[in-house]
Amino acid sequence: MFDLIVKGGTLPDGSVADIGITGDRIAAIGKLDAAEAGEVIDATGDLVSPPFVDPHFHLDATLSYGLPRINASGTLLEGIGLWGELKQIVTQEEMVARALEYCDWAASMGLLAIRSHVDTCDDSLKGVAAMLEVRDKVKNYIDVQLVAFPQDGFYRDPTARANTLRALDMGVDVVGGIPHFERTMADGAASVRDLCEIAAERGLRVDMHCDESDDPHSRHIETLAYEAQRLGLQGRVAGSHLTSMHSMDNYYVSKLLPLIAEAGVAAIPNPLINIMLQGRRDTFPKRRGLTRVKEMQAHGITVGWGQDCVRDPWYSLGTADMLDVAFMGLHVAQMSSPDEMRRCFDMVTVENARILGLEDYGLHVGAIASLVVLDAGDPIEALRLRATRLSVISKGRIIARTPRQDAALEIPGRPNAVRRRHPLA
Repeated sequence: MFDLIVKGGTLPDGSVADIGITGDRIAAIGKLDAAEAGEVIDATGDLVSPPFVDPHFHLDATLSYGLPRINASGTLLEGIGLWGELKQIVTQEEMVARALEYCDWAASMGLLAIRSHVDTCDDSLKGVAAMLEVRDKVKNYIDVQLVAFPQDGFYRDPTARANTLRALDMGVDVVGGIPHFERTMADGAASVRDLCEIAAERGLRVDMHCDESDDPHSRHIETLAYEAQRLGLQGRVAGSHLTSMHSMDNYYVSKLLPLIAEAGVAAIPNPLINIMLQGRRDTFPKRRGLTRVKEMQAHGITVGWGQDCVRDPWYSLGTADMLDVAFMGLHVAQMSSPDEMRRCFDMVTVENARILGLEDYGLHVGAIASLVVLDAGDPIEALRLRATRLSVISKGRIIARTPRQDAALEIPGRPNAVRRRHPLA
């Protein structure tokens, strides 16, 4: 009756159920007979989760760390300068190869949906062509959304407008921008308006690098919220980074947060990269480099954690593990209560899926049969341990398996001692 049954797993809400898969869909959830399956995965005691989702990444730059040289200052601006040099000499084939290697890492980690920004400030648009090729090559196991991203400024770069429109014509999915990198605040606000109008005309979503700055006067999120409401884009717009909000005065933020909520604009902080790049000019006290996550959630704003970079001009580390992202996020945002930690797990699964507008995502009958079996008992333990992905299933097919990480110990007087994932149990 079923091609595959995942037997006895603990779902994120704490319930225990079998999941029956037929073709690429979840066909049943409940108590199922293993004899009715072509294959069975025993998930007894393990967490079974929908796949991880990354709402903010740069596949065109990934795994290029050290090219053409290392970012010596560790700043955002030097990273942009290095990327500007690299994109002049990198080939389309090199970008495809590195992005595919990253997608292999992602698949092994249960990361099965990625929204990637792709630079459109290059007249050849070789990065766009490369990422469209990657999107097609991985579509059977990873869903990739591409954002047309004028890295050097929609107004500041003389050919950015034409190239961004060309990229959208080529099939890029989402309209992006970088208003805080324009020459003036007025140009930044105008770029937000123009790009949102392009998205509205084409029926597309919007995801802008917005206010990735320590400057409290960088307030383009206010314009983004206004344009989302004016153009009827509620629920289709995201502001990525929003780090200037960590420097804004509380009175202004008390006005801003209700506007963002009213406009249905989502927020995508990137804790690994934000805490690394922001506050570089601070002595002490140093700012944490993160937007106001808990305050936004209290206003009903959808907030999801993004990865942003892995071994590229901006960040020297990274492993494609969204549990690492959430783990850093809960520390920097001080989300330490049980409910807050569970919410951090949701922020790399269901909340990010909502931001991307993924259809048929999740653990319910009729959903796409993509899920992850983790060596953990619940979402909090998965975060604490950055749990091993025991099995990864994408669209009904098992694409990755990893042995359980229990380690036998030789302790005098304690034969067969085993270090398990519950050291205090």
